Amino acid sequence: MADVSDQNIEDAYTEVRSDNSPTQYAVIGYSGNGNKIVLQHKGTGDWNEFISHFKDNEAQYGYARLITDHERKSSKFVLVAWVGSGVGVIKKGKISVHKASVKEKWKEFAVEKLADNIADLEEKAVLEQVIKAGGANYGTGSRRD
Repeated sequence: MADVSDQNIEDAYTEVRSDNSPTQYAVIGYSGNGNKIVLQHKGTGDWNEFISHFKDNEAQYGYARLITDHERKSSKFVLVAWVGSGVGVIKKGKISVHKASVKEKWKEFAVEKLADNIADLEEKAVLEQVIKAGGANYGTGSRRD
């Protein structure tokens, strides 16, 4: 198991989930070569700013708010497990085990993404997945015969 005891991880999660906080995302990663995971970034920017923090030589996790309906100000949350292309085989193997520790802190999300390429995190595609996962996307109301 990974050490996710850094209080900043839980605080960042609370901020992202709060409608009263401007924080839109948090990114956590490993401190050194051990199993300790720490907060690396949190921010108020958009999805592209969020994914810009994922590095090719790191294994990281991210949690972000996506607005699914601007009129209703409806938001959903995405958990990202990032494994950069430069991450070694042993660390890649730890991700599935350590992700369980992260999910103990970051519990509520509509979609979970595993990515090793920024193209896997294209905002429009992720947003479509989030909307589908919500189950309330009934279409236009027009009927096809």
